[in-house]
Amino acid sequence: MSQLYRFASWNVNGLRAVLKKEPSFTEIAAELDADILAIQETKLQQGQAEIDLPGYHEVWSYAERKGYSGTAVFTREEPLSVRHADAVLEAGRNAGLSDDALELVAAAATEGRVCALEFERFWFVNVYTPNAQNELARIDVRMAWDDAYRAFLLSLEAETGKPVITCGDFNVAHNEIDLKNPKSNRGNAGFSDEERAKFTKLLEAGYTDTFRMVHPDLEGAYSWWSYRFNARKNNAGWRIDYFLVSDAIAGRVHSAGIRNDIFGSDHCPVTLEIEL
Repeated sequence: MSQLYRFASWNVNGLRAVLKKEPSFTEIAAELDADILAIQETKLQQGQAEIDLPGYHEVWSYAERKGYSGTAVFTREEPLSVRHADAVLEAGRNAGLSDDALELVAAAATEGRVCALEFERFWFVNVYTPNAQNELARIDVRMAWDDAYRAFLLSLEAETGKPVITCGDFNVAHNEIDLKNPKSNRGNAGFSDEERAKFTKLLEAGYTDTFRMVHPDLEGAYSWWSYRFNARKNNAGWRIDYFLVSDAIAGRVHSAGIRNDIFGSDHCPVTLEIEL
């Protein structure tokens, strides 16, 4: 018998800070009422914060560097297995990435960027994609990561025969409709031709951008705003947070949304309802 799942994803830009704000992280989590809630950029080490979400199992991935990156997943259903970014590195190796590329992926793999949870009917993969940084200073890392991450998702499907749902901060606005000022941002981190092409390649590998599938022509739909220039007040934002699903289950999507009414971070949560 199929089940309707409610998922949510949110880059919290520092979980300890969000825990102190009103409404608190736990109150926002209760409002989202997700079967699985994924968060990115926790900026935590193990034991640095106490999270009380009754009824949820917790999966964490911490960066080796303190106060940086990090991901977590809160799930009502206990996962069958869990994998982290070292599995992304292994998938890249198996896919034939060069030694230089693998070295770059290995560096990113120490940053707590992936929580991949296996369930009976699907994989749920939470990712915080490396930022290419100002003047594309880290674009080589980003390109290598994108190739390895794509290989990782495909390997999960090939190994288990289960479809994939992946969400998180992918740090790219795919098309011009996905940011307020595409012309002035062309070539900048998050809207470079290289990053957009890698995202296209990911979709072409067999994944669907659920928000654009449901809302193909909706303008002004953003999930991140700079803290500068009153960007959020003016809705001068970017859509860089996504839920992607295997093409095979795209037809089961009921809704995909952006909760821009929820504050506490420079990102807002994105949501997905899907029957599996």
